[in-house]
Amino acid sequence: MNSGETEVDRLDYALALHGGAGSETLFLGRAEKQQYHACLADTLKLGKSVLEQGGSSLGAVETVVRALEDDPKFNAGHGSVLNYDGNHVLDACIMDGRNRACGAVAAVTTVRHPIHLARLVMTETEHVFLVGDGADQFAREMRIELVDQDFFRTERRLRGWQRALNEAQGAEDENSQHMGTVGCVALDRDGNLAAGTSTGGRTLQRFGRVGDSPVVGAGTFADNNTCAVSCTGVGERFIQHVVAYDISALMEYRQLTVGQAVSHLFKSKLPADSGGIIAMDTCGSIAMQFNTPGMYRAAADSAGRVEIDI
Repeated sequence: MNSGETEVDRLDYALALHGGAGSETLFLGRAEKQQYHACLADTLKLGKSVLEQGGSSLGAVETVVRALEDDPKFNAGHGSVLNYDGNHVLDACIMDGRNRACGAVAAVTTVRHPIHLARLVMTETEHVFLVGDGADQFAREMRIELVDQDFFRTERRLRGWQRALNEAQGAEDENSQHMGTVGCVALDRDGNLAAGTSTGGRTLQRFGRVGDSPVVGAGTFADNNTCAVSCTGVGERFIQHVVAYDISALMEYRQLTVGQAVSHLFKSKLPADSGGIIAMDTCGSIAMQFNTPGMYRAAADSAGRVEIDI
């Protein structure tokens, strides 16, 4: 298990992001690694600039996740995997640490940026979670950017779907190469935390399956009193163990640091190859941990930290 945590005094701002975890990193060539590194660096710079200019943590989180949703290398938005029927169904969640306000969508099929729709659920409705046709209808009412299913599809994902279908593997599991989700956590100059997560789900998933990414407390959580969390991996495990909220609870009730809390989850509850977690406390200390061979990740803060790795 790889782990990292930096203890600091209260920072002006901090940002961490991930682009999924798994064993895919073992098979990347040098050029591919450079491409991923460059993408993570550009996205990190984009989110950092929002915070440097006094923008909100929510704004930084949405900016980062939208950028990753548009990058075909990641399983979110453009570049999402295909379900059993050969379609794309997307999930996202965003949460405001100031008051635990949150918005989530699942199984949307026409929305270019599901993270934006999730934020609108939070700000423009009295609800928290919209799914399927209802979420797509809400998107139309909000007049946000809609796209055809072909927009999400790439040759790489189509080949992966056809290979999995031919081999009759069922949905991706512990042996999958890439458990793709994108996410971000941020602390702004006002001391507010936020978290967001977006995903295209699992290859060949069936029966209306929804993973942890849009589930508040499982794959995404933020509370100014404790931490902001975004998870990636085998969604069912993160739901079963209420991972994102459990990190907050360990910090609040057992007084663990953010790094200790994340480590506890991996040691006591999440079996090998479950995935990865990025988390940040109220001072801007960052933990990025995973129990897979790799996780696309990056972090920066007002003290000058810049970390990019896969």
